[in-house]
Amino acid sequence: MSQADRNAHSADRPEAAAPNSAPTLRRIGDALSGLRYGSVLAIVQDGVVVQIERTEKTRLDKSDR
Repeated sequence: MSQADRNAHSADRPEAAAPNSAPTLRRIGDALSGLRYGSVLAIVQDGVVVQIERTEKTRLDKSDR
């Protein structure tokens, strides 16, 4: 798929953000902020980030188990 095709698809879905746009990168950074254990997953469709998932793990100390 050419860059023009990707841009055309992005224009069809205004709620989706380009993968390298400043707001998208900021939201991914926000999801990473303060995360000690876990993961951040960016879901991409047709070259466009459509969803960001954050999974946070809580580690228990040996004294808490």
